[in-house]
Amino acid sequence: MNLSFSKASSLVLAGMLCSAPTFAAMPLETDDTGTQGAGKFQIEAGMEYARDHETVNGDSVREKEWELATTFSYGLSDTIDLVAGVPWSWSKVRVNGQTVRDENGIGDLSLQLKWRFFESDDKRTSFALKPGISLPTGDDEKGFGNGRVGGDVTLIATHTVDRGALHLNLGYEYNNYSIAEVRESSRKSIWRASLAGEVEVAKRLKAVADIGVETNEERDSDTNPAYILGGLIYGVSDDVDLDFGVKGGLNDAETDTTWLAGITMRF
Repeated sequence: MNLSFSKASSLVLAGMLCSAPTFAAMPLETDDTGTQGAGKFQIEAGMEYARDHETVNGDSVREKEWELATTFSYGLSDTIDLVAGVPWSWSKVRVNGQTVRDENGIGDLSLQLKWRFFESDDKRTSFALKPGISLPTGDDEKGFGNGRVGGDVTLIATHTVDRGALHLNLGYEYNNYSIAEVRESSRKSIWRASLAGEVEVAKRLKAVADIGVETNEERDSDTNPAYILGGLIYGVSDDVDLDFGVKGGLNDAETDTTWLAGITMRF
């Protein structure tokens, strides 16, 4: 086993699995332009289980991760939300059958503002801007954070139809790393693009799909991770949703399989 892999590379791989939450409507990765409304709250609690297997420099690398993320949204006005969230993760990496990483902990705290700055007269088409920062609350020595403040911004577009909607995201994220080995092997600038759709298939039941790509965080890789996701959202009531989804990697740079489940409550 390559010793350098077990130290620096395992932290980079863990960071890719334990990335900051995007705060989209679960189980989607792609966000929509919807806001809570002035004075209203939303709480999302989501769980993910991810598995990945790849070969790195001749080594067989198997990764598993559980993540529990809670996100809070508050409507500062009818068109502006304050969004905060922080994940708790457990990560295990095995190289050629030998465990090189088995850690758990809290990740970096993320704070974002979602501003819906345009809505058409018929309210079918809208645009929003979502800037944010990440604060180094996680233990970067264990791979649960970057150790330094970072930032991101996402342009969001939503178009609704009678029984569904389409959402488009274009985003940029800037990461700064406190660990020299990780800083040397990781890109600071990450670009993202994704497209999602939802359709009402029955009363209170929606089917959702999502596809996206982003810049690879590893400097020595030219393959950008791409994914596809499918899921269901069931409205238990007007204020409570349950969701389930499966996310699959479209290439070797993306995590092979991620199972998602969660609950959303509005007040």
